[in-house]
Amino acid sequence: MLVLLLATSALQPGWSQTNALPSLGNSEGISLGAERKLGDRIARELYRDPDYLEDPILDEYIQRLWAPLVRAAAARGELSPDLQERFAWRILLGRDRSVNAFALPGGYLGVHLGLIAVVSSNDELASVLAHELSHVTQRHIARSMDEQSKMTPWVIGSMILGALAASKNPQAAQGLIVGGQAAAIQSQLSYSRDMEREADRVGYGVLTDAGYDPQGFVGMFGKLQQAAGVNDSGAYPYLRSHPLTTERIADMQARLQLNGTPSRPSMDTEQAMLAARARVMSQNSVEALRAWTLDSKATSAQATPAQKAGALYAATLAHLQLRDFVAAERNLQNLSQWTSLPPAASRLVTLLKAEVAARQERFDVALSVLETLGSKPLQRPELMATAQALLRLPSHPARTAITQQLREQVTQAPYDAQAWSTLASMLALQAQTLPSLRAEGEAQMARMDWTGAVDRFRAAQDWARNNRLQAGDHIEATIVDTRLRQVQAQIREMQTDR
Repeated sequence: MLVLLLATSALQPGWSQTNALPSLGNSEGISLGAERKLGDRIARELYRDPDYLEDPILDEYIQRLWAPLVRAAAARGELSPDLQERFAWRILLGRDRSVNAFALPGGYLGVHLGLIAVVSSNDELASVLAHELSHVTQRHIARSMDEQSKMTPWVIGSMILGALAASKNPQAAQGLIVGGQAAAIQSQLSYSRDMEREADRVGYGVLTDAGYDPQGFVGMFGKLQQAAGVNDSGAYPYLRSHPLTTERIADMQARLQLNGTPSRPSMDTEQAMLAARARVMSQNSVEALRAWTLDSKATSAQATPAQKAGALYAATLAHLQLRDFVAAERNLQNLSQWTSLPPAASRLVTLLKAEVAARQERFDVALSVLETLGSKPLQRPELMATAQALLRLPSHPARTAITQQLREQVTQAPYDAQAWSTLASMLALQAQTLPSLRAEGEAQMARMDWTGAVDRFRAAQDWARNNRLQAGDHIEATIVDTRLRQVQAQIREMQTDR
């Protein structure tokens, strides 16, 4: 797992390596505020990455696994109220096929689709999230920066971004980190294994207290060992410097035996479909997509029902990406004929039906399909899909209600950039120009595009000055003024810290 990014990148094997280990007890390195600022800078670059993905279905899946872990960490005293309040606690999805996840300064976490694609159970994926969460709650990143205290945050940030680049293009990343900086990174390797063990131990407790099967740790370790060879590009990949040793696997097995924890079923149909979605969405080439349309598990007598459902889901989505709508409909029909699907899996099939209809621009059909789910208020994937369909249809009686639900969504999750963008489009369609421009600015702020946010908020101010304000517009104008000042202050602070 890509966890402590300061311990990765192009390392020169001939350099000396310090044996001094940091304390795993009290030292916290940089302050909470400084770590959050550093994390903000790095996350800002990740939002710009073409591989950054906003997918309501996979986002919901990750958040559903993540929320119980955060609650368990807080209940155990691992996550202090101060840390919980001041850190971001945002998970970013990356369209990357490598089996990887990583923790960044300030409570940002990244998950590659390749990781979601290989897990066999919710417990396995939750074990990775628990491990990463524990790196953050134990302040491992801050403590690992202790020896880098003389470096500016911008230098440290560039090293971390170089490490992220190494996972995609090791040769290019080697040019980002040279000389003394690379030597400083190498010094981290002498104690990163101690932090890995601590994250294992704390993460195990968090995972168990959150109600997950800790057997997921052992299963995930096995998959990551296999991925180490697959991900190894011949340069200096993270998994080479942080081996998932048999000692760590044995430690988890011993904990399982000590606690007498029974193992749960390895895979369910919903999880198989979600893994299939991640596999297909991580693919960019026509050849790879075609390969998923030919998965033999869809018809194999040896395949389990979950494997067959996952293969059919992947084939439908792959055909959809290839714009072969006839084949997509055929595979979807085969999947829909299953009458024994559990409710959660059946919901995923319904959402896929709506997705297939929308990609064919049959938005009225998509809306009718979504209405069969019937949950009120709508869950986020249904809400986003419904709003997108309404945006492409003539005036519809549901438009006002969906707009209100989008408002409620961004109130509860103010960093939901996708919801802000969708709300902006819905408001513009209803000639609510000022609130729409404000929502566009909020979407840019959520993605940390400060320049884009300034542009949208200034456009909102200009509109407010040149047009007659309607009921409620005065409040919106006041909010716009406040948000503009906030984002301008953010830009000045970043320029000062350079």
